[in-house]
Amino acid sequence: MQLIWFRQDLRIADQTALWHAAQAGPCAAIVFISPEQSMLHDDAPVKCQFYLRQLDCLKHQLQTLNIPLIILHAPLWKNIPQQLKELCIHLRAQCLHANCETGVNEQLRDRQVHQALASAAIPFKQYTDRTIFTLGSILNKSNQPYQVFSAFKKSCYEQLSISLPSIFPAVQKQQTINLDLPENLKQADLAEFYLDDPLQALWPVSEQYALDLLDQFIQEDLALYKEQRDFPHQNGTSRISAYLNIGMVSIRQCLQALFRQQRGNFYLDNIGQQTWLDELLWREFYQHILFHFPAVSKHLPFKKDTQKLQWRYDHDDLTAWQQGLTGIPIVDAGMRQLLQTSWMHNRVRMITAMFLSKNLLIDWRLGEKWFMQHLIDGDLAANNGGWQWCASTGTDAVPYFRIFNPVSQSQKFDPHGDYIRAWLPELAHLDTKRIHDPFAYAPDDHTLHYPRPIVDLKYSRLRAIEAFKSISMG
Repeated sequence: MQLIWFRQDLRIADQTALWHAAQAGPCAAIVFISPEQSMLHDDAPVKCQFYLRQLDCLKHQLQTLNIPLIILHAPLWKNIPQQLKELCIHLRAQCLHANCETGVNEQLRDRQVHQALASAAIPFKQYTDRTIFTLGSILNKSNQPYQVFSAFKKSCYEQLSISLPSIFPAVQKQQTINLDLPENLKQADLAEFYLDDPLQALWPVSEQYALDLLDQFIQEDLALYKEQRDFPHQNGTSRISAYLNIGMVSIRQCLQALFRQQRGNFYLDNIGQQTWLDELLWREFYQHILFHFPAVSKHLPFKKDTQKLQWRYDHDDLTAWQQGLTGIPIVDAGMRQLLQTSWMHNRVRMITAMFLSKNLLIDWRLGEKWFMQHLIDGDLAANNGGWQWCASTGTDAVPYFRIFNPVSQSQKFDPHGDYIRAWLPELAHLDTKRIHDPFAYAPDDHTLHYPRPIVDLKYSRLRAIEAFKSISMG
């Protein structure tokens, strides 16, 4: 018997490890629920519930293939190797199959599993599934990892022009197998881990839903993606990130959908198509950075000298930012969208992150943690990469002296204030000019039930520049 270990890849279509396991013979599947580990990783409760709901769907899908799913509770990942070893021995599993994961803790867990199974002469095979390219395979001419996105992207384009990654054939239904599980093995009841999820209707699950969402974006929004993606009041983005993050849809399925009109050939027809491909490659880039430079997943900046930065710690400012009460409408709208939907538009993620790390000069790691604790699509590599980009501490980072003015960003990307009105109802009555900076035009207005700005944007910009200059001169 073959054993397939599901992790962040909850689907049956184009699932690399599942396909390989099924080709090798009859298989069973296993998944571990580790809520305590999720808390250590700051995974948002809504993201954990999203995962559990899809896991329930996966269980029923596997039943249609006669593949039994064993669900076990392992409080922490360190509990998994011994459990897997005992289970594999009892089931007489010939091999354990799983897809590679990138994070430092994930890789440590998998090394420990490999060692445990090796002592019982049971192979542990891992496959590339979460990324387009095998981790460690995209290197420069000096055989070193890329540290700049543009060069990394060029190399990826060259590889993709040779051939796009293909999708694995559907797994066929196997003969019914009866699992003789150990008497002391108690399977976890998913119902025991469910919490009240008020956002369930906002984030439906199932592979088919994810694929339909992808197809809808490709057919209806892709052509105008470049023009619309930066305007948060428009539905101009794919909204596929949460589904891609837990593997409800694969990165290869995204690429195949992107090039469907070109019959699977790497040919870019329009700027929207190229822009979304570049976004997928940014995701790829940060996964490879996390693999090559594990320090970034240990709360360390990619640029080592920025470790010397003297960050402010102001509890009131941090709380105001977290709750959307900074007095800067576009920032507050984004933070309230996050609190109410567990998602935030990407342009506003950049604005809010740069406001915290530059204007408030508060340590980016506090913002990174807050995002992970609330985002349904929270991904360690992408979240860390985005925060370090905004804070000018990471690879390919924005120069420290380039600091978004949130009011200017608001005027440019939410020109009529539609996004602000949607999330800040207390400002909905203001006109298009005043809504971006309410007190700039009426400093003595005491009728607004909205806070005054907690920081002066011009002064705080100069303060941030001086802070960065001090480490370059120190």
